[in-house]
Amino acid sequence: MKLSSDKLRNVALAAHGGAGKTSLAEALIFNAGATSRLGRVEEGNTVMDYSEEEQRRTASLSSAFFQYEWKKHIISLIDTPGDKNFFSDAKTCMPAADAAVIVIDACTGSDIRTEQSAQFAGENAIPAVCFINKLDHERADFRQAFNSAVDALDPKPILIQLPIGEKDAFTGVVDLIANKAYSLKDGKAEPMDIPADMADDVESERAELIENIAEADDELLERYLEGDEIKDAELVAALKTGTKNRQFMPVLCGAATANMGVTLLADFIVDGLPSPLERAPFPTTDGEGVAFDPSAPFSGYVFKTIVDPYAGRLSLIKIVSGSLGKDGTVYNTDKDSKERFSQLLYLAGKDQKPIDHAEAGAIVAVAKLKETFTGATLCDESRKVVLKPTDPIAPVISFAVEAANQGDEDKVFSSLSRLQEEDPSLGLDRIAETKEILLNGMGMVHVEATIEKLKRKFNLEVVIKPPKVPYRETVRKKVRVQGKHKKQTGGHGQYGDCWIVLEPQQRGDGFEFVDAIVGGVIPKTYIPAVEKGIAEASSKGVLAGFPCVDFKVTLDYGSFHAVDSSEMAFKMAGSLAFRKACEESGGVLLEPVMNVAVIVPDDFTGDVMGDLNSRRGRVLGMDSEGKYQVINAHVPMAEILTYAPDLNSMTGGRGTFTREFSHYDEVPGDIAKKVLEKIAAEQEN
Repeated sequence: MKLSSDKLRNVALAAHGGAGKTSLAEALIFNAGATSRLGRVEEGNTVMDYSEEEQRRTASLSSAFFQYEWKKHIISLIDTPGDKNFFSDAKTCMPAADAAVIVIDACTGSDIRTEQSAQFAGENAIPAVCFINKLDHERADFRQAFNSAVDALDPKPILIQLPIGEKDAFTGVVDLIANKAYSLKDGKAEPMDIPADMADDVESERAELIENIAEADDELLERYLEGDEIKDAELVAALKTGTKNRQFMPVLCGAATANMGVTLLADFIVDGLPSPLERAPFPTTDGEGVAFDPSAPFSGYVFKTIVDPYAGRLSLIKIVSGSLGKDGTVYNTDKDSKERFSQLLYLAGKDQKPIDHAEAGAIVAVAKLKETFTGATLCDESRKVVLKPTDPIAPVISFAVEAANQGDEDKVFSSLSRLQEEDPSLGLDRIAETKEILLNGMGMVHVEATIEKLKRKFNLEVVIKPPKVPYRETVRKKVRVQGKHKKQTGGHGQYGDCWIVLEPQQRGDGFEFVDAIVGGVIPKTYIPAVEKGIAEASSKGVLAGFPCVDFKVTLDYGSFHAVDSSEMAFKMAGSLAFRKACEESGGVLLEPVMNVAVIVPDDFTGDVMGDLNSRRGRVLGMDSEGKYQVINAHVPMAEILTYAPDLNSMTGGRGTFTREFSHYDEVPGDIAKKVLEKIAAEQEN
C-alpha cells in the first residue's frame, strides 16, 4: 500500500454516542473488500471496537484506525468515540484528519457532542459532511434530524441527498445534484426513476441546493440569478470548493447497519473531500504553520499513543511535510533528542502492517520511541519546528486510588502513568498533604474502564474512593504573643525568646513575614530561624492539621542568651509562638471553591440551577451556546466530588460540565463543625 499524498483521504467519523459511527466504518471497510463480513457492534465482532472493554460495553472507548482502498484512493478512517466519558479522544485525534463525517442519528437528531464534533473540525480548519444515519429505524425522522443539524451546526448544512421513504419503507435516495434516484440494497446503489410523489419535493430542494452552492462562487451566483443553466459538472466543482473552504456542510443519508447509502458516501469521500495537499498549513507554536508538502523536510505530529505492556509504546503520527521510509532517525523538538525507528506501520483495526514509504498527509505508526509522547513534534533536524498540540478535554471527576493487594503500592502510580500516555484525558496527581494518588477522569465510566484496563494490561487491582478535600486553615483576628524556648541541660542550654503579632491577610495573599526588631534584642543571624520555625509550623494548622495560609507575622521583640541561644532555639521559639497565636486568634477552616460551567439544554436549566444552589453553589450568570445554556457558578469542591453521575442522571445524559480551581473560602460554621468532627474521628481510628 503506497501512501502518496494526492491519493489520500483521511476522514474522522465523529458524533454523539450511539449514532452509528462504528457501524458506518464497518460498512465502508466491508464494501471495499477489506473484510469478509460486516461486523456488528452488538455482536462484539467489529474490527474497530476490538478491545475487551469495548466489546463488553458495546461502545467505542478509544479512536480506532483502518486504511482501505476505494476508487484507486487510500482512505484512512478514524472512528472516534462519542460517549462523553471518552470524547476527549475525538478532539485530540481530529488534527490527524483532513475532513470529518459528522454522523447524526435520524431517531434523536443532533446533541451537544454532535455540535462539539463540528467545532473540533472547525478548530482544525478541516471540512465536514453530515451523514444522517439509521433511516431504517422505527423512530427515524429525517426532517427533524436535518433541522436539528441546521439549528446546531456550523458551517451551514445543505442537503445533497433526499431519502426515499423512512423506517421500514426506506429503500433509496435521490442525488439532488445529478437529479437521479438510487435503489439501495445489499450494499449497492442501483439507478432508478425518481418516485412520482417526490418530484415536486426534489425540484424545490434541488433549486435550493443550486442556490446554496452558487453562493460559494460569485460568478456562478451571478449566472444563476440571471437565469443561466448551471451544468452538473460546475455544480460538483463548486460543491467541492465550498466544502473544502467550509462555506457549507453537505448532508448525505442512509442506514449503516443495513449497508444502505454507504457506497454513495464512500464515493463522496473520494470525489468531494480534499486531499491533504489541499489542507491549510498545520499550525505551529510560533504562528507560522507548516504546509503539507511531500518535497519539504520531514515533520510530523504525534497525535496518539497506544501502550502495550509487552510490545511497548506505539506512536501514531500525522506526517505534515516530507516523507518517511521504512526506517530512519527523526528529531524530537520537545525533548531536544533524536529518535530511531526500525519499522513503519499503518493500522487496520488491531493489526499493524508494515509499509516502505509514506508522504505528507499520511497517518502512520512507529514502535518503541523512547522519549516521544502524545503531542510531540518529530521532524528533520535540518528544519526544526514545533507543531501546535491539541489539549485534551479537562477531567471532571476524581477518585483516590490505592492498591488492593499489599506489595503493589509502588506499581499503582507507574502503571497508571503508562495508561495516561495513551489517554491524555486522564489526570494523575500525588497529593502530598492527603497522601493520596488521585485519578481524574471524564466520568465514572471513564474511571471504571481505566481500572479494567489496568487489570487487563498490568494485572494490577486497585480500589477507588472519594478523595479527601484539601482544606486550608487561616486566622480570624489580630493577636500578640510570646514564644519562648528555654531548656537547660548539662553544658550549653537552649534559649530563644520572641514576640510576634499574628494577623489575617486578604484571601490569596499567602504568608508575609515582617522583621520589626530594633536595638538588636534578637541578633539578625537568628531572625531567619524564627521565620523558618513559623513557616514549618504553618504547614500543620491547629484546627485539623491542614496548612495555614493568608496571614502576616510581625516579629517585634524578644531576647537572647549570649551562650545558650542558637538558630535551632529561635526556630523552636518561632514555632511555639505561631501555634500559641493561632489558638488565641481563633482558627478558620477554608475550603477549595471551583469554577463550574454546566452546559445543558434549555429544558434543564431550572433543575440544574436549583441543584447547584442545594450544593452551596453561587450562580454567577448564564450564556447561550446554540440551543444550550451555559450556567457559570462557584461551587465548593466538597459538593461536586460526584457531580458527573448526578448531572448525567438529572439531564438524561445531555448535560456536561467543566471545573477548575477558583479560590479558597471560609466554610460555614455548622458545616465546619461537622467536617472537623469527622476528621477527628478518622484520626482516632
